[in-house]
Amino acid sequence: MKKVRAAIVGYGNIGHYVLEALQAAPDFEIAGVVRRAGAENMPEELAKYAVVKDIKELEGVEVAILCTPTRSVEKYAKEYLAMGINTVDSFDIHTGIVDLRRSLDATAKAHGAVSIISAGWDPGSDSIVRTMLEAIAPKGITYTNFGPGMSMGHTVAVKAVNGVKAALSMTIPTGTGIHRRMVYIELKDGYKFEEVAAAIKADPYFVNDETHVKLVPSVDALLDMGHGVNLTRKGVSGKTQNQLFEFNMRINNPALTAQVLVCVARASMKQQPGCYTMVEVPVIDLLPGDREEWIGHLV
Repeated sequence: MKKVRAAIVGYGNIGHYVLEALQAAPDFEIAGVVRRAGAENMPEELAKYAVVKDIKELEGVEVAILCTPTRSVEKYAKEYLAMGINTVDSFDIHTGIVDLRRSLDATAKAHGAVSIISAGWDPGSDSIVRTMLEAIAPKGITYTNFGPGMSMGHTVAVKAVNGVKAALSMTIPTGTGIHRRMVYIELKDGYKFEEVAAAIKADPYFVNDETHVKLVPSVDALLDMGHGVNLTRKGVSGKTQNQLFEFNMRINNPALTAQVLVCVARASMKQQPGCYTMVEVPVIDLLPGDREEWIGHLV
């Protein structure tokens, strides 16, 4: 089996778990890791890999797995797609997905590359579940209830707010797809809590949800990467009412995001040039090995 050469771009929580998922995958080899600090203060687990500041320093990269903050995804993806390198990411601002897809699609097609965006668990694998439920009960309502648990995208967004020293954003489900955001922060010296809290609540990540910001002495003392989802659809199949479907999971957030990213990195090698979301990619392309063997096993 020819192995796909993948680069990890960014090495925070998700990057660490992507490394583990690639190590466990039978059809990948790690081309290297791109970090802002390069090889400086390099974690011990990266010792046997090329660790660089620029992807151009790596050889033969076929796909770049972007483990960067959501708001920097478009910048990195366009740069790498223009080099003919496939990209995958876990962009998680739901309202920005269509625009990002349109933007990256033009770049990918111009350079014969593939981009798969918003490939975490929501958006991502949950999007596939919602698509299937809508197909088998075309009329009805779907509720997606997250948590309780740590939201990585929201936490990163809080950390970027001026005056925030450390942060944790927790998602608390209140039912029927409505959520409360509990944000815990440590404050940098010289900043006023009221002003920082107002800036957090005005951020697009939080502006549409009930958000509570609390000042704490130690964010680390509260940290738990567990998360979950309850996805329910009640609807109509044909003319038959009261069809009810429910999907539940309890997860380690960055570990699952990382595994999905590796799956779509594999799938990116099987698509025509362009930009895709996960609902556009054949689910069988997420799996390694022989397609007919999987059909015999799964169907």
